[in-house]
Amino acid sequence: MINITPTCVKAGVLTGLLLFAFSCKKEETTQSSYEKGEHLLGGITTVKAEGQNAFGYPIPQLKGEDELRFHAGNSMFRNAWVTAPASTTARDGLGPFYNASSCAACHFKDGRGRPPLYDGENETGFLIRLSIPGSNTHGGPLAEPNYGGQLQDIAVNGITNEARFHINYETIDGQFPDGETYQLRKPIYTFSDLGYGPMDANMMYSPRVGQQMIGLGLLDAISDEDILANIDISDSDNDGISGKANQVWSEIEQKTVVGRFGWKSNQPNLTEQVLGAFLGDIGITSYLNTNQNCTSVQVDCQNAPDGGNPEINKANADNVVLYSSTLAVPQRRNYKDSSVLNGKKLFTEANCVGCHKDAFTTSSHSIAALEGVKIKPYTDLLVHDMGDGLADNRPDYLANGNEWRTQPLWGLGLIETVNNHTYLLHDGRARNIQEAILWHDGEAKNSVDFYKTLSKPERKDLLNFLNSL
Repeated sequence: MINITPTCVKAGVLTGLLLFAFSCKKEETTQSSYEKGEHLLGGITTVKAEGQNAFGYPIPQLKGEDELRFHAGNSMFRNAWVTAPASTTARDGLGPFYNASSCAACHFKDGRGRPPLYDGENETGFLIRLSIPGSNTHGGPLAEPNYGGQLQDIAVNGITNEARFHINYETIDGQFPDGETYQLRKPIYTFSDLGYGPMDANMMYSPRVGQQMIGLGLLDAISDEDILANIDISDSDNDGISGKANQVWSEIEQKTVVGRFGWKSNQPNLTEQVLGAFLGDIGITSYLNTNQNCTSVQVDCQNAPDGGNPEINKANADNVVLYSSTLAVPQRRNYKDSSVLNGKKLFTEANCVGCHKDAFTTSSHSIAALEGVKIKPYTDLLVHDMGDGLADNRPDYLANGNEWRTQPLWGLGLIETVNNHTYLLHDGRARNIQEAILWHDGEAKNSVDFYKTLSKPERKDLLNFLNSL
C-alpha cells in the first residue's frame, strides 16, 4: 500500500498529473524508505556526535545537580585506582587481583574492549569467567574453587599472580555462492603459570570483552513486561527464533528477577552491573559487594591491605551509576542514502529484527529524563541459542552454554572511530561486522543463510545499514 504524503499532494495540485505521479513515486512509504525521526536511536535523548568522543556525551536533558554528578562519575570512571594504602587519594584499594585499573581501561572513551593482540598485553577490556558444574545458592554459576568466578590476570606487588591465559586462532575458510571468499577466526584458549594450584578438571570458562556504555540507562528503563512480551520459547510462529529471558538473582531486591545486562543477561540492573564490575574487574569493594574475590587458598589475597571498607563509598558509586545511565546514544548517519535504505530492507527480510528489536518505549526510572522515551536499541535483551560455533559451554543462571544476549546495535558503526578497532562478538573473534554475521548460527541460521545468498552489492548495502547505526 502506498501512502501519499502532503508534499506529494501539493506537488500534484501545482504541477499537474504527470509530475504528481512522479512525486508520489518518490514519496512512497515502503520498507526501503526512511521514517521521520528514525535516526534518533535514543529518542529525544539522542545526541549528534560522530568523532572519537561520540560515546562520551550526556543526554541533553541532564541539568543541575545531576549534571554535576555526571561529571563526578566521569572522573571516577576515567581515572585509575592505586594500591593501598595511599593517603593522598580516595582511589586506593586496587586489587589485590584485577583485570584493569580503571573502568575506562576496559571501556576506552566509553567504548568497546577487545582481545589482547599479544601475550601479556594488559587492560584491553578482556576477561575470562570461570565456573564448575553446578550452581550457587541463588542459581548462578558455581565459582572455580581455587580461582573464583573470574580470572584476574594482574596482581598488585607482593601478591602471587593467579594465572596467565593465551589465545591462538584457528582459521576457517569459507566462500559465498558468488565466489567471494572469507576467513573466520576461531579462538583457542590455554592457561599457564597457575599460582594457586591446578584448576578443577571440570572447569568451564567464558571469554568476554567490555561493551560500549551508551544508552544503558534507557535499557535499564525498559519494563520487564516489554522484555517478556518477546519470549517465544516454543517458537510458536515457526520463524526459528525462540528467545527466552534469563532469570537472575538481584542482591538489591533480594529475589530472582529478569536479567538484562551482561553477555548472557546475567545482571538484573545497571547498579549491580557497575558494582559487580568494580569488584570483579578492578578489585574494588562497595556497599553491595563488601568482600574481596579471595578464594580459600589465596591467603596472600586475604591478608592484603585494603583501601577501606568499602573502597568506593556510596556517593561515588552512585555517581558512576548515574554517569553510566546517562551516556547518550549518538544519532545515525547516512540514514537517507539509497544503499543504507536497501540494507535496512534486507535486514528486515533476513529477519534480523526477530532478535534485534528496534522499537521500545521506556518505563519508570529514577532519572525522569529516561522515562517514556521511544528508542531503537536493536535488541530484545533476551538470550538466544547462537549455535555450537559461538558456544562457551558454560551455563549462567537459565542461559545455557549456547545462549547469548542479543547485542544492542546502536553505536555499532562508530566503534572503529571511537576505539580504533572493529572486533565484535562476546570474545572479539570477529574482526568486522561481516565476520560477526557469519558466526551467527542456531536461531540465527536462517538469517545467515539469507545473507549468504545476497549478491555482493546487496551484502554491502546491508553492512552500510549496520554501519549507519
